[in-house]
Amino acid sequence: MSKRESNPIRLLIVDDDDQLRHTLVRRFQRAGMNVSEARSGEEALADSASIYDVAIVDLHMPGMNGIELLEKLKERQPLLEVLLLTAHGSMETAIQAMKRGAYDYLTKPFHLPELEVHIQKAYEKVQLARRERQWVDRIEYESATYRLVGSSPAMQKVLQMIQKVAPTDATVLIRGASGTGKELVARALHINSPRRHRPLVTVNCAALQETLLESELFGHEKGSFTGATQAKAGLVEVAEGGTLFIDEIAETAPGLQAKLLRVLEDGHYRRVGSTQERRADIRLIAATNKPLEEEIKAQRFREDLYYRLNVVTIELPLLRDRRSDIKELVEHFLAHRQVGNRRYSIQPDALEALINYDWPGNVRELANVLERAQILAEDNVITLDDLPENIVSKAPVASSAGGNPQHLREVERRHVLSILQQEKGNKVHAARVFGHQPACSLSAH
Repeated sequence: MSKRESNPIRLLIVDDDDQLRHTLVRRFQRAGMNVSEARSGEEALADSASIYDVAIVDLHMPGMNGIELLEKLKERQPLLEVLLLTAHGSMETAIQAMKRGAYDYLTKPFHLPELEVHIQKAYEKVQLARRERQWVDRIEYESATYRLVGSSPAMQKVLQMIQKVAPTDATVLIRGASGTGKELVARALHINSPRRHRPLVTVNCAALQETLLESELFGHEKGSFTGATQAKAGLVEVAEGGTLFIDEIAETAPGLQAKLLRVLEDGHYRRVGSTQERRADIRLIAATNKPLEEEIKAQRFREDLYYRLNVVTIELPLLRDRRSDIKELVEHFLAHRQVGNRRYSIQPDALEALINYDWPGNVRELANVLERAQILAEDNVITLDDLPENIVSKAPVASSAGGNPQHLREVERRHVLSILQQEKGNKVHAARVFGHQPACSLSAH
């Protein structure tokens, strides 16, 4: 999985005419393309590990013809564009070729500059298809809504690590609790790397069963299991040239861990139900919210895979360990995650309640709380009334009340409501919490 400074067109030429094939190879190598060649369809398919952008295929060859080869190549590599060449041009053959997925159709003899133009246009289509696959991930990262925010020493350390590691091809392990922003870090690593123009592909291991996860990662062949009605490329193949982000990697089974280890070691893998070796050029980034050292001791995670993943580790802090960032995060979410078209502000006592809360759900929980608060807020101003009781009840009385009797009564009222909610509305039980006799009546009004 070598570093990619540039991405020359990966071209496959399949033609049984040795003189023509050698001419094309020399021509397009001089043009800076990465060219492979084969004399027949069978020979072209024997190399199952290589990935191509464009293929030039002779329509009439001994054995497998060009249309048969076209179908098999497209089955293996759905984004590959194929140009068919023939000395026996006919509209019927051309229509058949286009229906089977050919990009274009040229009749021999042809001009080499014309063929080169067709290759460039086919490559542009390949690039567009790849960009469409990664568009959602890219647009989410590049929008201000999904940005790493924080000036605390802990976050500055994370950002500095990203700056150092992103331009390399090093495997990265991101560690942190749920909601701390592991996927944002993966996106930052990708978008600041030489692979930024290739796909960023994400898979969450906790969301899929073991058998489905293997097929999702490595793809499968037609008929390899019940329901596999056609061959499917896996996410490793989709991420070709780019970055594969494996979230919650601790959830993978040992058998799948062994296959991931092989991808990391030499880039090789197989589709489910296939004996053919494939080779991936990807950068792998993994994330976990579990202590992998303990998973290794419990024999749930392979030690050798851990060492291969742990080339560079980025530790994400809990939100309660960087409280100084909460004000900046609140301003960011209110500016970029607005409910409707209105711009919201927040009262100081409400902001202080957010700062003093422990945030077990970290930044994700903060974002959700602010979205809820915007829905409830009146006059575009978020107050203590708009925050959940579990947050308000932990706010310091002095800071929330500021010495104002009216505010003190409001804090007292909120505290009573919190206890009532805790005791499921049972006033007798709530009275005992307050240290009163059961006969004592409580009122939240």
